[in-house]
Amino acid sequence: MTPHARVAFHYEMKAARACYRDGDLDAAFAHLERAHILGQRDTLRHTWSHGWMLRVGWARRDGREIRGQLLRLVGALLISRIWVPLGNTGGANVSPVQPMPLPDDLRRLLEEAPRG
Repeated sequence: MTPHARVAFHYEMKAARACYRDGDLDAAFAHLERAHILGQRDTLRHTWSHGWMLRVGWARRDGREIRGQLLRLVGALLISRIWVPLGNTGGANVSPVQPMPLPDDLRRLLEEAPRG
């Protein structure tokens, strides 16, 4: 993960937690989708984003999201380092194996050359 992508991931997670605390679950989930895109190639960050998606699903009492996130948590732990569908937003409303277009701002963060 590039340094700027790491910072952006943590920003999205922090924003998601703030929205969750404020009761704005839709905004929280939108930030979690962006965090998922940024962190899906890193097992810990990928799993962390799905854990929070599960938490939002639970707060919404959304059985489909809860079941979907339980399965995705297992997948994140087992296959994040092998293969991920680039751009996938991670919610239960999309196939867990479907690549999706990257938002332009996130594409730049994911494609920047590592520094060092």
